[in-house]
Amino acid sequence: MKKLESSLTNMVLVLVASALVMGGVLALVNHITEGPINEQKEKSLADGIQAVMGGGQLTVTANDTIVKDVDKDGKDDIFIVHRASDAKGQQLGAAVESTTQGFGGDLKILTGFDPEGNILGYAVLETTETPGLGAKADQWFQADGKGSIIGKNPSEDKLAVTKGGEGEIDAITASTITSRAFLKAVNQAYSALSEKDTDAQTGATQKAVKQ
Repeated sequence: MKKLESSLTNMVLVLVASALVMGGVLALVNHITEGPINEQKEKSLADGIQAVMGGGQLTVTANDTIVKDVDKDGKDDIFIVHRASDAKGQQLGAAVESTTQGFGGDLKILTGFDPEGNILGYAVLETTETPGLGAKADQWFQADGKGSIIGKNPSEDKLAVTKGGEGEIDAITASTITSRAFLKAVNQAYSALSEKDTDAQTGATQKAVKQ
């Protein structure tokens, strides 16, 4: 009986020791890879900003995080506004990060607007939509896509799907939920940018944090 108890004790000790070692190894790997991963994210964002602002040389002059009222799911709507100017210091507009709930999960969009609010371009930063269907959002709404939003202005054009007479944008085939989520993200990005611009012009206070 004592031998059995001894064996069980040894097994437990070995398992605990193994778990501690594995935990340490995972923590070390995470620490080593965290830096390169963050650098890649920053590079992807920088490339995305340049792309959605029409390409060419530009400088990001400000990064503002705007936190709006809690939504029905109990989460704050968070937008990040990246102001951009050209080599001569002329304002080009802003690229705005916004996130909505798609069919499979969060759908994060970066939308570029010129100073008048016209859409210059967009990029899908994160998506968990179904490959081949909802994932088509990265091309469907581009200038050469069937549901192009490029050149449109959310304050003048009804950026909603044509299904049910909601708007004037063709939804992705068999992916109406993703299309609605995408267009919602774009509209909310414009709204956040407009409110931020109004705040700056009037001197009113808004719940915003400059990074």
